[in-house]
Amino acid sequence: MSHWLDLYRMDDLLSEEERIIQRTVRDFVEKEALPHLPELWEKGEFPRELASRMGEIGLFGPTLSGYGLPGLGSRAYGLMMLELERGDSGLRSFASVQGSLCMYPIHRFGSEEQKTRWLPELASGKKIACFGLTEPDSGSDPGGMKTRATKDGDDWLLQGSKMWITNGTLADLALVWAMTEDGIRGFLVEKGTPGFTADSIKGKMSLRASDTASLAFDEVRLGPEALLPETRNLGSALSCLNQARYSIAWGTLGAAMACLEEAADFSRDRVSFGKSLDENQLIQKELADMLASLIQGRLLVERLAELKDAGEVTAVQISLAKRENSARALEIARRCRQVLGANGISLEYQAGRHACNLESIITYEGTHEIHTLILGKEITGKAAF
Repeated sequence: MSHWLDLYRMDDLLSEEERIIQRTVRDFVEKEALPHLPELWEKGEFPRELASRMGEIGLFGPTLSGYGLPGLGSRAYGLMMLELERGDSGLRSFASVQGSLCMYPIHRFGSEEQKTRWLPELASGKKIACFGLTEPDSGSDPGGMKTRATKDGDDWLLQGSKMWITNGTLADLALVWAMTEDGIRGFLVEKGTPGFTADSIKGKMSLRASDTASLAFDEVRLGPEALLPETRNLGSALSCLNQARYSIAWGTLGAAMACLEEAADFSRDRVSFGKSLDENQLIQKELADMLASLIQGRLLVERLAELKDAGEVTAVQISLAKRENSARALEIARRCRQVLGANGISLEYQAGRHACNLESIITYEGTHEIHTLILGKEITGKAAF
């Protein structure tokens, strides 16, 4: 990594454990994932075989404790996500969904039986999970979901559909949110349950090295053990999203770093009009502006990690970090693509692929606009949505 990427010497703050974690994940991405990612992205495939390796490294649910989980700090988790997204947003999305959106709610809201059964297998990557909240007609308004779970004796009958579900066709387990007579509750639905189907979404221009699916539930009968007993209304689901948004705030910086370093290397080696591109004032200004933005984003998540570990972080603080770092990463990727010229649209380089991926990241887990309105409500005390 270029020394100037750590201009403010943030790495000086890392513990030896955090340094080892970062190096381990970086080596994994560079040696085992990155060589295959352009081809997989072009084919529209997620490298399923990497799941167990990611589990071995400890990338799933690392901040959780008990059940064989390591209980690491928030900065260590952030560094993991940063390094994964330096490779591809699909890698980080896979880990975010597995850990933050699926393991976290089982750990927080599940029964002891559910925790004992699922957490070790999900942590190892032997089993894969997906998070079913978004629906075809309710993206930014999850409270308007149409999926229903109704009581039938001791059982539940699940009816409805979900859309844009990461890991959907790969998943052995779907954590599904549905409206009940007592409000929104979470349910665990295993692959192969009669009436439950998952279909891959084709034709994506973004997050192509990621499995994205639609889920359908046609009178799916679930036993009482499927209910996450401690889930209560929409707030339970949104608490999971806050965990994932935290990982995005860190992860997007990795994509931006990959693009910026690539653009700097390209401009140094590319000769035009008798001199290297990086001798031009316009190119230097581009690089300087992008580095300044990247450093601001890193400072933001460093403080966020401190607040999270102290148990003082708020949803608004996480919203701001997700909003700002998703936007800055997308802008950096776009500008780097332009520095690369026509090469920027080739899969031989990273900027174009990252830019396409980040178009999804700025939209999912709360759109840029929704996070803007969350901040607006914090300022004015008035909800505009």
